Amino acid sequence: MSRPDGRAPDQLRPVTLTRRWSIHPEGSVLVEFGNTRVLCTASVTEGVPRWRKGSGLGWLTAEYAMLPRATNTRGDRESVKGKVGGRTQEISRLIGRSLRACIDLKALGENSIVLDCDVLQADGGTRTAAITGAYVALHDAVGWLADRKALAGKPANVLHRSIQAVSVGIIAGEARLDLMYDEDVSAEVDMNVVCTGDGDFVEVQGTGEANVFRRDQLDALLDLGVLGCSELALAQQKALAS
Repeated sequence: MSRPDGRAPDQLRPVTLTRRWSIHPEGSVLVEFGNTRVLCTASVTEGVPRWRKGSGLGWLTAEYAMLPRATNTRGDRESVKGKVGGRTQEISRLIGRSLRACIDLKALGENSIVLDCDVLQADGGTRTAAITGAYVALHDAVGWLADRKALAGKPANVLHRSIQAVSVGIIAGEARLDLMYDEDVSAEVDMNVVCTGDGDFVEVQGTGEANVFRRDQLDALLDLGVLGCSELALAQQKALAS
């Protein structure tokens, strides 16, 4: 069964990471996975939340949101609804957990970094694109602090690994990498894989949407996820070298 865009089962969509897309944040990246586009910004503030003052540790958190017309029908702004939806909270926490896996908060010092990930256009894989782009934005924010000698440790020790994420799934019995929306909605098994640049796992979220899945299928999905993340790590390195 061919994919909607003609890709091979183990092929990523075209990936682009555009640094300094916004002029105001200490770090900003427009990340594109095919037609999915997410703006990731990293904002630095001196000091930490009250419960962390005096600890010598910094803090990193994330927020995720989707523009009203990022999808094929308009969704209400959650600020108008007066509450943040469960899905938004779940994804925000996933991004924060994922990026805290790559940063030494002691070396960061008592500084706070907020990662804002705003979906401009959604075509599947928004949370994985957000994590991948947020790492690059975070890298630039740490560089901004280093330039001002505001870190407690050596800059190389603050970010001690890279973080990437990609979606995988089973459609019509076939394991596929980096699902677009048309595949995601029909997936029998849907999974998000977050990895380090060394291929270690940070988090795996997998669900049998329309069917159960076997151990060999799980292994195939994890292998695809690691493959995709390794290619995304190279894309990050290329963006950071430019």
